[in-house]
Amino acid sequence: MKSITIEGQLRTEYGKSATRQLRSQELVPGVIYGGAQEISFATSAKALRPLVYTPSFQLVELSLDGKTYRCILKDLQFDKVSDELIHIDLLELVEDKPVVATIPLKFTGTAVGVRAGGRLETKMKALKVKTLPKYLKEQIEVPVDALEIGANLRVSDVVTENYEILNSPRIPIVSIVTTRALRQAEAATAVPAKGKK
Repeated sequence: MKSITIEGQLRTEYGKSATRQLRSQELVPGVIYGGAQEISFATSAKALRPLVYTPSFQLVELSLDGKTYRCILKDLQFDKVSDELIHIDLLELVEDKPVVATIPLKFTGTAVGVRAGGRLETKMKALKVKTLPKYLKEQIEVPVDALEIGANLRVSDVVTENYEILNSPRIPIVSIVTTRALRQAEAATAVPAKGKK
């Protein structure tokens, strides 16, 4: 599984002025949750870019004053005006402690419906799961080969090992829809048939 290494520093000063000071140095304040205690830190906005601006699910190796914390991304806050990252929350991975993570879906195979002229329409790009850190992976593979035109897969159809899926089981995640070209082709073949009567 992909991991990203980030250097940071422990925070010793808090409050609005301390936060403003950090941001003026292009540093982003953050908190690590989930471990023995909450840890406040700061790191450069530049170092966080490969973690924040990607659809990939990654582990974070955060190095603070000589100690490394294995984490996953928990939450992000952006400035409403400038859209700059202003705060990050990480979740520390503790071996026997379940974590909640959002893992991207990867649709595999070519659907029967697509081969017949339909179009694959993605409704969800990731699932929220609860699992132990050792079972975390980059993506959940979902085979779509058997999907026909008009059919869809729901959350309840996803088969996973060692994951408790937290999304509602009824939500569709992918469907095969009829394309305009296919509708026109069907209409064109239906017209001569009517003419023969």
